[in-house]
Amino acid sequence: MTYIDRAITSVMRSRVSTSKCFLLTGARQVGKSTLIKHVFPEYNRANFDDRLTRIQAREEPKLFFMNNPRPLFIDEVQKENSILEEIKLIVDESDSRGQFIMSGSQKLELMKGMSESLAGRVSVMELPGLSLREINGVSFNRHFVPTEEYLAARENELKPYNQIWDIIHKGSYPELYDIERDWQDYYSSYVATYLERDINELISADSITFTKFMTAVAARTGEMLNYANIASDVGVSEPTIKSWVSVLERTGIVYILQPYSASALSRAVKTPKIYFRDTGLVCYLTRWLTADALKNSAVAGNIFETFVVSEILKSYSNEGRDYRFSIFYYRGKDKRASGENEIDLVIQEDGILYPIEIKMTGNPKAAMGAANPVLDKIQDRKRGMGIILCLIDKKTYLRENLIALPIEYI
Repeated sequence: MTYIDRAITSVMRSRVSTSKCFLLTGARQVGKSTLIKHVFPEYNRANFDDRLTRIQAREEPKLFFMNNPRPLFIDEVQKENSILEEIKLIVDESDSRGQFIMSGSQKLELMKGMSESLAGRVSVMELPGLSLREINGVSFNRHFVPTEEYLAARENELKPYNQIWDIIHKGSYPELYDIERDWQDYYSSYVATYLERDINELISADSITFTKFMTAVAARTGEMLNYANIASDVGVSEPTIKSWVSVLERTGIVYILQPYSASALSRAVKTPKIYFRDTGLVCYLTRWLTADALKNSAVAGNIFETFVVSEILKSYSNEGRDYRFSIFYYRGKDKRASGENEIDLVIQEDGILYPIEIKMTGNPKAAMGAANPVLDKIQDRKRGMGIILCLIDKKTYLRENLIALPIEYI
């Protein structure tokens, strides 16, 4: 089996060495356990997927820690949150660092337990699926923000990304790049495992109905989140859909992109957008069975946008950064009286707003950045360089403040 070096490794090593506890979150099968076992082979391991291990941790915690001495890696720790209080008592008695490494696939469930029991004692990072950088062996590990400094540094490590639609269709789960695994078999097993191990613990729906729900959401990736519309398709109530979307979000299946809001943008849409984090899973659920069929389909634009958004989020996660307060989108009527303007992404950093368009084209036009001046309305922010991420083959200035970039720059 081939191990793919993960971009998060160096930051993770540093966090473990300086924190009493370390938590690695991420969706099922993104490689959390493999990464930790590879980077920290000296750690003992307890897996809370095992019911007997969980029972001992809950009912006899002192015996559990005698049988599992430190340094200890606890896998799927969210399955037995009661252990966190015991961990708190242990780490408070010592100044040692790196005593516990934990992983889990239910981010918000975990964060609740962490905030209650281990506040100030735990460093948290998120492991995404494989990025294009990792798949292509690119060592560059800075989050995507289109400053002149970033673009110059990125150009030193550019590699052509060949057969991009094959990667979009294949998805980002490491096992698909590790062995010759049948694509349909893998995703069929993934969905079944997800429903059996994760969903059963969080909701009471039958697997057929929840799979229908996942398919309905996958068909809307890259669109504004409309709970009523999904509820109509699935045949359940709108509150149920809201609850289920929350489950998808906290288990790392989808990302909810918030709209950019400022008092100057009085006519901005307030509805978030929803993106699947893995395009391979989208293709499986919506039955696009080949890369060629996907590339030529009516949904290709939405799935390409989903892929690019996911890659940008990965660039933040792999550097150990929180993207939730840095990446937004804009849609509204602030610029003109009729019709809506949209900016696919607005990246905010150091008081500067960078408008990003994502287009599935090799022939970008300056008109694609026509909505960017709406950001000039915001008095306490400056508008930075506008970017069109697309399938062009080289960096091209379309205006003095608008660049078309190949996706290799992410």
